[in-house]
Amino acid sequence: MLEKIQLIEQRFEDINQQLLEVGNDYQRAAALGRERAELEPLVLKGREYRQALQSLQEARELANADDPELAELAQMEIAELEPQIEQLERELKTLLLPRDPRDERNVIMEIRAGAGGDEAGIFAADLYRMYTRYAERQGWKVELLSANETGVGGFKEVSFLIKGKGAFSRLKFESGVHRVQRVPITESQGRIHTSTATVAVLAEVDDVEIDIPDNEIKMDVYKSGGAGGQHVQKNATAVRLTHIPTGIVVQCQDERSQLQNRQRAMSILRARLYEMEQEKQRAEIAEDRRAQVGTGERSEKIRTYNYPQSRVTDHRINLSSYNLPAVMDGDLDQFIDELATRDEAERLAAAGLN
Repeated sequence: MLEKIQLIEQRFEDINQQLLEVGNDYQRAAALGRERAELEPLVLKGREYRQALQSLQEARELANADDPELAELAQMEIAELEPQIEQLERELKTLLLPRDPRDERNVIMEIRAGAGGDEAGIFAADLYRMYTRYAERQGWKVELLSANETGVGGFKEVSFLIKGKGAFSRLKFESGVHRVQRVPITESQGRIHTSTATVAVLAEVDDVEIDIPDNEIKMDVYKSGGAGGQHVQKNATAVRLTHIPTGIVVQCQDERSQLQNRQRAMSILRARLYEMEQEKQRAEIAEDRRAQVGTGERSEKIRTYNYPQSRVTDHRINLSSYNLPAVMDGDLDQFIDELATRDEAERLAAAGLN
């Protein structure tokens, strides 16, 4: 590990030198500055680790001194240094892991009602509120992108943007099928029904990362709230984009202008295409795990919300909470923290750093 740290420190010093010589090349200076900022925490932690190792070596030498008092002090220092060094090693191993470049990005979340009819739509709306409340707890901003509502207060589908530092690093574990077990408000016999909703979590992508030629996009405009159509009308501000090569369709109608809706739709389309490319790359190198904990397949039931028992269970980590109202009000950290810990452990094992 010390060899890896030394190589990174050499690169860090090389960047510092290049920054002194970069001149007016602001684009290169910005790129070097970003790389330096990424390496700096590891370099500082590495120096702290190396200093602690040196202090431990000196203390062990003093522990063999003829002076009993000096030897006792050295033993006390050894007792303090050894756990510190173990903690520094754990922190360094984590810092040495390859970073997901998407972790610091904003998130586009898409929730779709699954099996269960109207109840599935109501559950989709409940999940939307849950993630909105979680975002508020984190100090993040939520912007509704598009919504297809049902007549009973639910959503057939809803997509929204969550803006905040590290949003993707926390919410990427939410992708998959969520299941609810409860008595629907429309059920007169009091029977418990099981319904589902799918959640997709996409990192927002910059324009330069995904270039989509105009000839690959078909755009339809229609009046907001309508069924859609080919004919442009004065108040036709809603936009539907079809990506011809993949067949992906994105609709946006919640902004005031056609231009704004098109920009929103393009943002979602880029995020979906980026995610498709990421999954393709992961498959090509035969990784055993994907960027999201679990297989990431939409068919995988990742969590069950059982209302009669007030229990929420995440099946990937066998963790249950018996405070369902708090979870539905956005108290998700107990699940996300455990999922992040497991994800880190798996990546450490894959990198041979555990």
